[in-house]
Amino acid sequence: MSVITFLYIYAFVFGACIASFINVVIYRLPLGIPISKGRSRCDSCGTQLKWYDLIPVISYVIYRGKCHYCGAKIGIRGWLLEIVGGLLGCLCFYHYGLSLMTIASFILAEILIAVTFIDIDTMEIPNQLVVATGIMAILFAFIDPTVSLVSRVIGFFIVSAPMLGLCYIKEGAFGGGDIKLIAMLGFLLGTVNVLVGTFIAIISAGIYAIILLATKNTKLQAHMAFGPFLSAGCFIALLYGSQLLHTYLALYGL
Repeated sequence: MSVITFLYIYAFVFGACIASFINVVIYRLPLGIPISKGRSRCDSCGTQLKWYDLIPVISYVIYRGKCHYCGAKIGIRGWLLEIVGGLLGCLCFYHYGLSLMTIASFILAEILIAVTFIDIDTMEIPNQLVVATGIMAILFAFIDPTVSLVSRVIGFFIVSAPMLGLCYIKEGAFGGGDIKLIAMLGFLLGTVNVLVGTFIAIISAGIYAIILLATKNTKLQAHMAFGPFLSAGCFIALLYGSQLLHTYLALYGL
């Protein structure tokens, strides 16, 4: 086995393990349950799960998506998130190689996964995750010299301020969590990339809304979680913002 292959396998396993922890965060944080309190239990029979019941990706396959003790069906979302976590670990390593940026970008990705699914489940973004994103933004300011401090400060306001203004014009236009999240991501990404990320978020959210309306799965006045789109758009912008911007401008000969 080559060294590079081993590193990719390690990145996947590490990513899947962290994603398994993020599953706990997604479940416990909205309920106000301390993340570090006690080991996981089966939601159906209450049996405390042992370490071999919690091996990321593998345990779900071995037990065929059921509790090892009572046979109750376990939702597939957690298993899929573990796989996504592993793939994100590989993606970050592919993009940044052996560097602090690999670890930092992966941790950010996992925080944004938690934001995404908690927002989908509850229509709220917990302040704890906003603070975690802010901590990552400060860390990026030290390890990513490609973005200037001025760009970061402008990035903090350039999207969050208009979103806040829209809330005064139309009450409930955006959630407070969305505004705080994009402010932190704006400082992390800088002016250009936060605009790219927001553009991706708006376009993807618009397409999703059109699909929901066309299939009559929602009403025109219904609220929709915007955090998942901001999270995905800004993470894509972190990795590929410059390339996407140059490609877009090239379409217009700029």
